[in-house]
Amino acid sequence: MNAAHKNATDIRCENDLSFYNKLLKHRDVQAVNTMIARHEKDGYQGVRRNLLATSVRLTQAMAPDISRMAQECIEMLGVELPVELFVYSSPQFNAACFKPEAERLYVMFSSSLLEGFDLDELKFVMGHELGHHVYDHHAVPIGHLLNGQQRPDPALALELFAWSRYAEISADRAGAHCAQNMDAVARSLFKLSSGLTSKVVEFSLNDFVAQVDDMTEVDRSPGQGAPQSDWFSTHPFSPLRVKALKLFERSELYSGKESKHSLEMGVQSILSIMEPSYLEAKTDTAEAMRRLLFSGLIAVANASGGISKEEIEIFTSYFGNYAFSEKLDVEKTILTLGRRIEEVIKKASKTQQMQVLHDLCVMAKANGSVTIAERSVLDSTAVAMSIPTTVVCQAINGLIELD
Repeated sequence: MNAAHKNATDIRCENDLSFYNKLLKHRDVQAVNTMIARHEKDGYQGVRRNLLATSVRLTQAMAPDISRMAQECIEMLGVELPVELFVYSSPQFNAACFKPEAERLYVMFSSSLLEGFDLDELKFVMGHELGHHVYDHHAVPIGHLLNGQQRPDPALALELFAWSRYAEISADRAGAHCAQNMDAVARSLFKLSSGLTSKVVEFSLNDFVAQVDDMTEVDRSPGQGAPQSDWFSTHPFSPLRVKALKLFERSELYSGKESKHSLEMGVQSILSIMEPSYLEAKTDTAEAMRRLLFSGLIAVANASGGISKEEIEIFTSYFGNYAFSEKLDVEKTILTLGRRIEEVIKKASKTQQMQVLHDLCVMAKANGSVTIAERSVLDSTAVAMSIPTTVVCQAINGLIELD
């Protein structure tokens, strides 16, 4: 089958679907979805009303080229609901696809994006946003779960973070599938990242991928393609997402010869640094990483007035054999932190070290707001591992949403 005739289901990232199906069964996800459904039933919606009040609806007569571009994407991805396009005034490049309301789908663009992107570039953006709808990503309310008042347990937070990356991979594929022009995809990503629209800078996707190859190999030193703080970034120009798109281009799902199995294995290898697989692995390296995560969490939890009952329950449910108990000497465990950091530095690659630090931050944030004392422990851990403290800042302050 020709790549242009593949449907959306064919190109969806397998790990996106796997995580998605698992998350939909989680009680916390189901509870939030039940709450959202109840609010919608009570009339707490108003997406279209808000868009009509704050944006301009783009009709076919008003924007024939954009409407035609959008219709081509709608047909290629098999979107069945009526779609309305809106534009709002903003100097920032941005686009969003909202959860359907009243059997209609709404896609919003910033004015600067429509003015600064050509139609092929817009096809990637449009396809990406529609991809989130086609794959029903809104069924996992990640914003409510991670950024709301009720925090999820740390294990769920880690799984949501991992899934969100695979969800973006699927949406990127949908965008590239619509564009059928990888040069336009590259230009679109570069513009979204840099804000530049002039021809002063000519971006090459191949050149960028060559720069970040080292970063995706866990046993080698970090490459020079991007700062370490970008490795776990949700940014559209995340080096890991760009690398995954390049693999998609080489696959039979786009225009290459690599099998879908090879594509998915390659993507999993790239994004594996964002999955907490070391929590189950039975290797010396994984053991060292688990021990550091445990002692680090104890140190963070104890930094602000001791360990709470809620935190004890989290340790017990999450770590199993490493469960918190009355016999645990908290002070002694905290004193082992330095030694466990040294052990991880000795046995783990830099990306694996960053994974532990990032997971420590995510789990600390999942318990609620991170205090100054807790942040100090996290920053000290980063410094001891020679990792930029910007990684800590990003993990704590970043609002995780599907872009």
